[in-house]
Amino acid sequence: MVALATYIFIMNNLISLLFLPIIGFIQPALPANTPDTKQLAKREFSLEKRYADSFVNGVFKDNILLVLRYTAQEKIDPRNIDWKKVNDPFKYSLTLKPGEVFAYHSDIAPQYLGKVVKTTNANFNWAQGFKSSGWLVGDGVCHLASLIYWTAKDANLDAVSKVRHDFAEIPQVPREFGVSIYDHPDRNASDQAQNLYITNNKKKDVTFVFDYDGKDLKVTVEETI
Repeated sequence: MVALATYIFIMNNLISLLFLPIIGFIQPALPANTPDTKQLAKREFSLEKRYADSFVNGVFKDNILLVLRYTAQEKIDPRNIDWKKVNDPFKYSLTLKPGEVFAYHSDIAPQYLGKVVKTTNANFNWAQGFKSSGWLVGDGVCHLASLIYWTAKDANLDAVSKVRHDFAEIPQVPREFGVSIYDHPDRNASDQAQNLYITNNKKKDVTFVFDYDGKDLKVTVEETI
């Protein structure tokens, strides 16, 4: 009887050991330890519909994506840009703490000096590799600024654009959210006006998420809970 009891005890423990890996495997994964957020706004447009002419549309598209690559502080050689890589799908997040300001370019109006913590890091010129469709260099950068402005306004952030883009339509963006962007080293007052300023007026961090899937560009504003 003692031998039989010992045998049963050993077999029961052996079965438990055999099934332990399986039980461990089917346990649900623990959630990632990331801060909770809530979505405040989301807007998007197609980079295939920036302009009716396909060549001009390509210039707009390349310039928009190049601005985002500079914003993400990617290493770029302006003399030898890999446009295929620039056009690859990607996702980038930009966070502002309470009271911090994002400006579209570095020529900043006096009231925002000392408050701007992030810009696109771009000047939209030949030296940085931006393209032209025949007249202006940097065609398309106003489209991106307008999409950002529209999303920021939807999120009830303090977004300021002093010069509207009324001289030309921006497809898929309501006219009242059109932003005129200009950056020239010798025209400070004009440049400061043709900029975009977004202040985080919330009590928590806000994050702009830029998501390009190869066709559409989505901008989402999220607030940390």
